[in-house]
Amino acid sequence: MLTDSHTHLNAEQFNEDREEVIQRALEAGVTRIVNVGFNRETIPSSIALAEQYDFIYSTVGWHPVDAIDMQPGDLEWIEELCKHKKVVAIGEIGLDYYWDKSPKDVQQRVFRDQIRLARKLGMPIVIHNRDAHQDVIQILREEKAAEVGGIMHCFSGSWETAKLCLDMNFHISFGGPVTFKNAKQPKEVLAQVPLDRLLIETDAPYLTPHPFRGKRNETSYVRLVAETAAEIRGMTLEEIAEITTNNAICLLGLA
Repeated sequence: MLTDSHTHLNAEQFNEDREEVIQRALEAGVTRIVNVGFNRETIPSSIALAEQYDFIYSTVGWHPVDAIDMQPGDLEWIEELCKHKKVVAIGEIGLDYYWDKSPKDVQQRVFRDQIRLARKLGMPIVIHNRDAHQDVIQILREEKAAEVGGIMHCFSGSWETAKLCLDMNFHISFGGPVTFKNAKQPKEVLAQVPLDRLLIETDAPYLTPHPFRGKRNETSYVRLVAETAAEIRGMTLEEIAEITTNNAICLLGLA
């Protein structure tokens, strides 16, 4: 009963064996998958994947790295797609100060616009935050994101930052990096997150967990994240799987 709350199975890295990857996920116990569409190319293919499989859902949003490419009308396009029965959140959206493709002011404007859209529609948001903790928190506060809440995807911040996110109605999601031997801070945060706000993910094909680090990630590996979470929390794999799946169901309205 595992749920991968953030993956990219429509990515080109899966073009040769997508069906096999999905089958391996099912065999690993994955019952629900949230696939993320984040720009003009990936949004349609993510929705198409969700239409093809009952247990796959989609998000739609504009990634901060691609913010510079967002054109007039794209926000309205996203709004229209949010009516689709398999679209469950707006994302991934946020700030990425590691890559410099999109200027910070453009990223921030696109981020704010999409939070306002989410509030208008009453939909949760999926947050991408890379090297931008302070600005992400500030914008979430200023734009009253607590009204809709959502997911802090592949959380990498401190417990202090996590508490601020929890106070704004967000769930904290952990991916492959929490399995790394040197991942002291993510493990410390995972140990303290309230169980009813905990989610797990892969972000496949990226951020592959131990012991497959350096290879292509895939959704079946969410089980490795769940095993690490179970170890940290002193629980069974089955308990973590049930808790995180129920959290995803309640937050995103999954069937």
